[in-house]
Amino acid sequence: MSGKYAFTKSLKELRFLFCQTSEASAPVRNFLLRAYPTMKKNNPSTPIMMREAAGTVPKVFARYEFGVEKAQSLAGLTDKQIEETITSLVKPAA
Repeated sequence: MSGKYAFTKSLKELRFLFCQTSEASAPVRNFLLRAYPTMKKNNPSTPIMMREAAGTVPKVFARYEFGVEKAQSLAGLTDKQIEETITSLVKPAA
């Protein structure tokens, strides 16, 4: 799992939005409980923010250099699909 979370140097911030109680956000909360320590250990200087708000549809935002930002909905995804989505946002370009 650690290789998947070696963030690209151009990634400046990773931000998760989700509801702290809804069933729709449960996979995101589980993913973060499992993967956050590895992500932070491998990328100590990159901010990884979690924003919880009641009724929020789960999403992830990746902010890169030059103000470029990508957003991806995490609604309805399984833990594995969330991991694949995050990996595609943070991996270095080949």
